[in-house]
Amino acid sequence: MNSVQSVFSALVLLAAGLAVAGCNTASTLTPRGTDNAAAGFADVRQGTEEEFIMDAGRRVYFASGSAQLDDVAMETLDLQAAWLVRHRGWLVKLQGFADDPGSDAKNVTLSRERADVVMAYLASKGVSPQRMWAKGYGMDRPVRNCSQTACKVQNRRVVVNLREEFDAAAPQYKGT
Repeated sequence: MNSVQSVFSALVLLAAGLAVAGCNTASTLTPRGTDNAAAGFADVRQGTEEEFIMDAGRRVYFASGSAQLDDVAMETLDLQAAWLVRHRGWLVKLQGFADDPGSDAKNVTLSRERADVVMAYLASKGVSPQRMWAKGYGMDRPVRNCSQTACKVQNRRVVVNLREEFDAAAPQYKGT
């Protein structure tokens, strides 16, 4: 046997030994800390907020004076629902906004209706309603402060935010 064959044989034996050793110890390995579920959400693997934003998007937009979902909004919500069903450990706060003609009170009502419509749609796609809550903010927190229609549409939105716990706007909130 020449030296090349000897080295090759030794490598084959070493690889086989490592494969067998790996098989024998795989069941004794513990999961890494970063793969563990968040406290209170046993056996649920978490995705990150960044993954949610990149994979599903977090905003849906509405026509002026409307709380009806269009085809584009439903496509985005379908992606969000699929992601949220896979990552059950996240809670979901739906923040509605308006930039429509009318009083502040009317815009708060419309923004809440928008958030409620999004919540109902997500629930219809399998996201548990117990994980979600909605709040209407009216004309607060504009993305853009402008008077042009094309610009104002950015303010007529619902933002889907992932949360680890309920806040004071949630009916499920217990306070701390």
